[in-house]
Amino acid sequence: MLKLLFMNFKTKISTVRVGEELTPADVIAVAREAAWVELADEARARVEASRQWVEKIAADDAAVIYGITTGFGVFADVWISAEQSRDLMRRLIVSHIVGIGEPLTEDVVRAAMLIRANALAQGNSGVRVKVIETLLAMLNRRVHPIIPAQGSVGASGDLAPLSHMALVLSTDAADEDSESGEAHYGGKRMSGKAAMSLAGIPRLILEAKEGLALNNGTSVSCALAALAAADAKTLIENSAIAVALTLEAVCGNSNAFDARIQLAGRHRGSRKIAERVRSLISGSVLVNSTARVQDAYSIRCAPQVLGAALDSIEYAEQILEEEINAATDNPLIFTEEHGSGQVLSGGNFHGESVAIVSDLLAIAVAELGAISERRIFRLCDAKLNDGLPMMLVEGGGLNSGLMMTQVTAAALASENKTLSHPDSVDSIPTSANQEDHVPMSMNAARHAREVVRNVEYIIGIEMIAAAQAIDLRLALEGQDPEALGEGTRAAHARIRQEIAFLENDRILQPDIERAAALVRTGEIVKATTRASG
Repeated sequence: MLKLLFMNFKTKISTVRVGEELTPADVIAVAREAAWVELADEARARVEASRQWVEKIAADDAAVIYGITTGFGVFADVWISAEQSRDLMRRLIVSHIVGIGEPLTEDVVRAAMLIRANALAQGNSGVRVKVIETLLAMLNRRVHPIIPAQGSVGASGDLAPLSHMALVLSTDAADEDSESGEAHYGGKRMSGKAAMSLAGIPRLILEAKEGLALNNGTSVSCALAALAAADAKTLIENSAIAVALTLEAVCGNSNAFDARIQLAGRHRGSRKIAERVRSLISGSVLVNSTARVQDAYSIRCAPQVLGAALDSIEYAEQILEEEINAATDNPLIFTEEHGSGQVLSGGNFHGESVAIVSDLLAIAVAELGAISERRIFRLCDAKLNDGLPMMLVEGGGLNSGLMMTQVTAAALASENKTLSHPDSVDSIPTSANQEDHVPMSMNAARHAREVVRNVEYIIGIEMIAAAQAIDLRLALEGQDPEALGEGTRAAHARIRQEIAFLENDRILQPDIERAAALVRTGEIVKATTRASG
């Protein structure tokens, strides 16, 4: 019976309630499966209580409360009257529309909107219920703001990206189309005003505190990191399958995956990877068929490397789940049962936690790619692949075989070394040194996501190379696919449904794209699961 590391492919969530404890699975369901979202009843009560207190404070000209009766950042000491509250909120959003670069993908935008709505639903932000309901309506009716990917340092949260989101849902008395941002709706890119009108969602004139509550938080960084973590989990499954396929192709030794070795090593992740590989190769005729005592590190130490990555990914997901459910703007409102309350300035908007785990994700996933590239190299080299032809093709010389696929893998693995340099250790002070330490969480999360995409291609290339090597090995040994293990047989068959055996040179780029898609969607993982019943 094959044992999955994760159960990513079985959960279907139809409704997600904002204001309850969200899980990473909830974020994926809304971001990628368009799950319906609604505000939990208990959250509604918290939000209303918080808003009542803000309205009381905003009407008190004697109160000095950051972001409610003052300016922002370096202007925190400038007093703002109650009559200027709406103007203050509008100017805050408009002045922060400074994002540049390519727009974030739809799944990231949806995840960010969900996380922001959930942060507001904690009842510490002082917004009206209708602000949250507007965000949820946009998700349910698929109005997706255009949010440029660059321009955030992660403190005070993702100010520019979240302002691009807030601009679409908000307006002022003039209601100018040119100051409504842009959004995708019905498959078309248009002004935010047009998108909201077509979707039948009224845009809001923001009241005291609401603009600050919308753009002051880690929601976009967190969305990027949460999606990267989910995809990294799928990569771990595929990496274990790639190891098993390569082990078959080189007639490797299974001793390194023995449960006793892994127990002696103590690491939970390493034990899980070894167990997964053992289940995949169960019943194999090729594995352990040579007198070789041990394999190279890229095979023998795969449990230790993949296991360390698995442990890191699970830790990152734990931290991100905390952040998904956090109130992250500033200041925060704390109300009491008898109606009184207190507003406190703090730093929950600071994206250090997201930045550090994003860096950890990038490093962990880069290592999945680095060790996979070494196995690709080994498979393609006749001096290292235990008797298979050079570049895994007959008629080498006239044919180049898989030579250039390894070059592509090497280029991506090298790029990952740059992308996984920790962003969290960098800081450039902003806002006249009021914000004198920033985490660069948006950069870290974007880079982690890029590393994940690169490694999807690297693992896909290993799948191509391993399947090619297995076919050559089976022919050399006079065997058929029944000689493979239970899981590796299913994985090999699924690859061959999309990618044909390479008899002579052909254009390989489409094969690489198809292989990466199989990895990204978890299709090969699903095939091994079906094989086990």
